[in-house]
Amino acid sequence: MATDIQQTPFVKQLAANDRPTRDKALESLKTFLSGRRELPALELLKLWKGLFYCLWMSDRPIPQQNLCTSLASLISILPSETVIPFLRAFWQTMQREWTNIDVLRMEKFLLLVRRYVGASFEQLKKGGWQEDEVREMKELWGEVPLNVEDLRIPNGIRFHVLDLWIDELEKVGVLEEGNERLLESLLEPVRNLTKDSPTKAVRKKAKEALGDERLPGNEKVEEGKVEDGWGGIQD
Repeated sequence: MATDIQQTPFVKQLAANDRPTRDKALESLKTFLSGRRELPALELLKLWKGLFYCLWMSDRPIPQQNLCTSLASLISILPSETVIPFLRAFWQTMQREWTNIDVLRMEKFLLLVRRYVGASFEQLKKGGWQEDEVREMKELWGEVPLNVEDLRIPNGIRFHVLDLWIDELEKVGVLEEGNERLLESLLEPVRNLTKDSPTKAVRKKAKEALGDERLPGNEKVEEGKVEDGWGGIQD
């Protein structure tokens, strides 16, 4: 098993210059991953290096957007045992490569991160928001994208994830009435940053996310109207 990924030709093909080769490799990858219930962490990191450069080599906005969506869809075909290890390898790869992404390529990787956050929420929703699955996913987010203390993690990742967090929660219906307990649980990693991050800019960004008008208690009061209930302590 340890050499399975190394021996598959599609790893190099994922970073090929021509799109047909990359597309064919991605289809082969889907078949490969759907049948694997155990994949070593090192092999997943090698795989994600190939996937990273697959997107790196992709040109033009529409193909890039389609590829980001296709890569995020891999989560849905994974056996449950490999979802978290696969996502961990994704986030570790983003952490390792983030500062090497030039300004001309950054937009497509920002989109990839958004797609992966959204796909992670969709995975939890598909499982019925099971507490143990939510807890495991939150622990993973705490390792890289919303890590509180590790200064080796680029703040650019944290900032981007904080920017999109409420958007993606809204897409899966978590902001709807009746989901208050679930919402509070999924906001916990953001609250941890507001309290414990050693970086002022990160604390400020996390507070801005929690101040989003779409969150309960943050509704904007129209001029001339009085808000019902308590909207929090004003600075």
